[in-house]
Amino acid sequence: MKAATLLRAGLVVLLLTLVLRPELATPLLAPLAPPDGPVIYERASLLSLSLSHLGLVALSSLAATAVAVTLAVLVTRPFGAAFRPLARTVTNLGQTFPPVAVLALAVPVMGFGAGPTLVALFLYGLLPIFENAMAGLTALPPATLDAARGMGFSRWRQLRRVEIPLALPVILAGVRLSVVIALGTATIGSTVAARTLGEVIIAGLLTSNTAYVVQGGLVVGLFAVLIHDALVQLERRLTRR
Repeated sequence: MKAATLLRAGLVVLLLTLVLRPELATPLLAPLAPPDGPVIYERASLLSLSLSHLGLVALSSLAATAVAVTLAVLVTRPFGAAFRPLARTVTNLGQTFPPVAVLALAVPVMGFGAGPTLVALFLYGLLPIFENAMAGLTALPPATLDAARGMGFSRWRQLRRVEIPLALPVILAGVRLSVVIALGTATIGSTVAARTLGEVIIAGLLTSNTAYVVQGGLVVGLFAVLIHDALVQLERRLTRR
């Protein structure tokens, strides 16, 4: 436990250093830069790019969670069971089309910027949350549900006080997977002028500057690892409760 805490703290310090004081990483990244070329990306603040990147991921993940969990609740009720195949088809849509294809279709309608990226991340994040919410809500102990009905719980109260709390750890596992996927996928948003950390990576690829690519990739990777770890800790606490 102590080693894990130290590792976590070390990753946080490394991330903050790369985002807030990237010039400190110059000695490490210099061998990867072209001769006489820039080492640290300076066309935009890494802090502002990180906040914009995380904002896009948060908005799309919140929307995907709200829609996917609502669909899962509806199709696990007796009146909605017939719509389960349709709900699966809808949530599979985002995985059928790669994010690049969604961006290509969305740009003519929404224009360049954050909009197409949000649509792509939203569609791509639906499936894991929906499937986990379905699994959590359909695997509840029948005895617990019978006890809730025996205590006079209405269907709405049983859902709110019993089913959702018991299924929450499984639902969060789907949210965790969706968020981690979105963190990596959001980098392609920079191809349609969205402000994300992909801007650093793309600039490195266009100028053959490996230092930029590593810098952007490290920040995205550290965000993914730390957010994944935070959500895992949250799941464990909810499971204990």
